[in-house]
Amino acid sequence: MEMIVVTLASLLAGFVDSIVGGGGLILTPALFAVFPNAHPATLFGTNKGASVWGTAFATWQYQRRVQIPWHAIAPAATVCFLASLGGAWLVTVVSPQHLRKALPLVLVLVLAYTLVKKDLGRHHTPRFVGQHEALVASAIGAVIGFYDGFFGPGTGSFFVFLLVRVLGYDFLNASASAKLLNTASNLAALLLFTYKGHVWWHFVLAMAVANVLGSLAGTHLALKHGTGFVRGMFLVVVSALIFKTGYDAFVRGV
Repeated sequence: MEMIVVTLASLLAGFVDSIVGGGGLILTPALFAVFPNAHPATLFGTNKGASVWGTAFATWQYQRRVQIPWHAIAPAATVCFLASLGGAWLVTVVSPQHLRKALPLVLVLVLAYTLVKKDLGRHHTPRFVGQHEALVASAIGAVIGFYDGFFGPGTGSFFVFLLVRVLGYDFLNASASAKLLNTASNLAALLLFTYKGHVWWHFVLAMAVANVLGSLAGTHLALKHGTGFVRGMFLVVVSALIFKTGYDAFVRGV
């Protein structure tokens, strides 16, 4: 029964995550609910072991139909990988507890800004070119990659928002590029958790397959329906993240 529950959660998480991020909103709580007595690091590691495959396959599927600016996103992914390692190391010595109450407030600002700026992300008009674009993308990769390693919730959505707001991408192109960055940060965290022995590989295999299947389905819908669909999903996922992180920070207090 445990395997069935976490595998289904991984399937749904892969679907949501492939469109606009936020898969951790589904899979991580499911793991904690099914295994309440397990070490948190083990559940985080198992989550990364499944989700890294979904983001990797989503990247592959997106790049077949969307022109990813590899000159900018590839170096940004490298920076993101290293920053995620740094964040994952820091969380072993410093608690991220202080971020819990700040996160829902930041997400409220992201949601409000997106709602007010109705044309945000509807048109693909990159603001930078060449090396300048690579530097700005790398800065985004460094900040959010570090955040993903250190804390994590909403990483994919933050990537999408910043690629739209800062680089001028539309939501579809931003989601495609965000998948590569999120794959890098997931892989870094997974390597660290594996080194520390915090991955349940006997659960990861089935969860990874389910995550990939969900990811392929979600990516298909995003490519079929385009930027407007992705923007709508972004608003839904960020709203859900606000409620979930707000509840955890201010109601549960954990």
